[in-house]
Amino acid sequence: MEFLSTFDIITTTLIQLWPTWLALIILVAASFAFQNQLGLYGRLFDSGVGIVGVLIVAFWIFTAIFADIIAPFDPLDQIVVMKNKLPGAIEPGSGEAFLFGGDKLARDVFSRVVYGSQIVLIIAPAATIFALMVGISLGLPAGYYGGKTDTVLSFLANLVLAFPVILLFYLLVTPGITETPIPYAMAGLFFLFPIVFFVALFYSRYKKRTEVLWIQLAITLILGGWIYAGLVFDADPLGIISIDPNELNIFVAVVFATSPAVFRIVRGLVMDIKTRDYIAAAQTRGETPWYIMLWEILPNARGPLIVDACLRIGYTTILLGTLGYFGLGMAPESPDWGTAIKEGSRLLRLYVHPALFPAAALMSFVLGLNLLADSLREESLKD
Repeated sequence: MEFLSTFDIITTTLIQLWPTWLALIILVAASFAFQNQLGLYGRLFDSGVGIVGVLIVAFWIFTAIFADIIAPFDPLDQIVVMKNKLPGAIEPGSGEAFLFGGDKLARDVFSRVVYGSQIVLIIAPAATIFALMVGISLGLPAGYYGGKTDTVLSFLANLVLAFPVILLFYLLVTPGITETPIPYAMAGLFFLFPIVFFVALFYSRYKKRTEVLWIQLAITLILGGWIYAGLVFDADPLGIISIDPNELNIFVAVVFATSPAVFRIVRGLVMDIKTRDYIAAAQTRGETPWYIMLWEILPNARGPLIVDACLRIGYTTILLGTLGYFGLGMAPESPDWGTAIKEGSRLLRLYVHPALFPAAALMSFVLGLNLLADSLREESLKD
């Protein structure tokens, strides 16, 4: 069997990623051209840390988007002669190289790393957004009203936070639980929060302008109900929105374990911001509490929340990798990075490449998110 040299592996890999490089060039050129009009994002390009963070994160985003073009093989295809082949081995049938080698089931490691980015970049940001929705929806009234509302909600959040995270994930994703209605019941509860949030957001602002309010509420309820039906009940009439049961279990586990931490951050920010003069002015004008929370307090808390969201996506990525490594949640044949690391680690003494490349991919993506969060924190402090 023929093999590519190390130089050929590197150059071929770079060429194979041409859609990602092209998209990055366009993104960077547009970002510098319109830097002054892009607000906080534009200011990221004033620092080297911000640029590196944006480039790393954008690299994986574009790789996930163009995975069908970049990957030379299907991530589930098994070509027997390529079992445990070293990087650069050329597949006899197609003449295409297994750039990162083959795993123990004769699948292309490069293609699996590329397709694995799709799973990470769908679950981690989406779960983080839903956790933010839950944490914000509960943290705003807890911090603003205080008293019994704060006591009850803080107790529930502390109850979840007191439980060991890894053990909590294990219990939520263990096969015995996933076969019960518990994950779908939890999903039904968590997926209501974005709908309730946007209904409260629009109603508190436009309740006196009914012609605008009804349009916004109709769009929110129709679109939210459509997504809700597809995700929770797998009943999307158009067949567009659905989620695999294994992914739903992980999604629910991440939201359940993450939202209490978001709640505490939001609660603390609200307790600080509600003492400002402009909040007193809004109260004097006769604004409702939910208007003040959603349109006065929340916009002024966006800086820390954006930074926390970036860090939390990184934490979620690590948790997904940990769950995959323990064989929880995702199907065994899944190309997600955690599962790939687990499969590759079983033959680590003989072959390093099946575990090395997905581990490097996970590490680089989390590194990019951390650099991006550091830069966002520096820029938000300047506001």
